[in-house]
Amino acid sequence: MQDKVKPWNDRYSGADFYYGTEPNDFLKECASQIPAQGKVLCLAEGEGRNAVFLAGRGYAVTAVDQSEEGLKKLNILAEKHGVKVETIVADLNDFQIIESHWDAIVSIWCHVPPVLRHKLHLDIVKGLKSDGILILESYHPRQLEFKTGGPPSAELMMTKNCLELELKGLTFKVLQEIDRDVQEGKGHSGMSAVTQCLAVK
Repeated sequence: MQDKVKPWNDRYSGADFYYGTEPNDFLKECASQIPAQGKVLCLAEGEGRNAVFLAGRGYAVTAVDQSEEGLKKLNILAEKHGVKVETIVADLNDFQIIESHWDAIVSIWCHVPPVLRHKLHLDIVKGLKSDGILILESYHPRQLEFKTGGPPSAELMMTKNCLELELKGLTFKVLQEIDRDVQEGKGHSGMSAVTQCLAVK
């Protein structure tokens, strides 16, 4: 695991926040859909900008990431904003999502291999409470044309079709593939091809 985590620890070890400190735009649009004071799980949360934003809105937030350095930065950001976020250092291959426990699960730029993604999405459906919501944004395979952020492999990205197949049991309120300007630190900068999903159980 260390070989896999090292690039992320290196990326997050600097003083600046690689993806900035502001929450993801799509998350900001959808956050009001989360039940008040709900329990929220943020997957692959990195340096914590989304988790801290949600904690600031009164949610009980748990953030999971494989990078210890990323979660250290999350704690710095949380302290700055006067909020608390529970952090868990874990590889998503090993992390267990508690069934019927979460009012919302947030998956922003959580790009993992297809086999793990399929399992993860099944576990997300099981992990949501009735009326719980999923907020997800990923890069679309066309992002390889833009080269403004995201993984170097199309198989790590998501499409509407794959989400329809992998998230059976949820009702989609938003499911779209769009091009939009993403400005998130130095990690994501410019016009991007994305897939957005807001779904309810």
